Amino acid sequence: MKVIKRKCQSCGKILERDNLIKITKLQDNTLKINPKSNELGRSAYVCKNQECVIKLIKKKRLKNALKTTNMEEIARIEQELLKLI
Repeated sequence: MKVIKRKCQSCGKILERDNLIKITKLQDNTLKINPKSNELGRSAYVCKNQECVIKLIKKKRLKNALKTTNMEEIARIEQELLKLI
């Protein structure tokens, strides 16, 4: 079986997809934390550690990675990420 690797938007490390948190922009422009990887849409990945999540939020990298301007959704997802770690 092929191992799928993705890049963390925060630290830039390339890791197996199972070791990352996936954030997906759905077709209705809502964002979803999607650890099962069963939703389709534009996605960004971040390591499952506190340093990477905090850096992702401080540098506002989700907005660019997901190509979205919906700041309310980004703020909601950032709060959910902080609860996960």
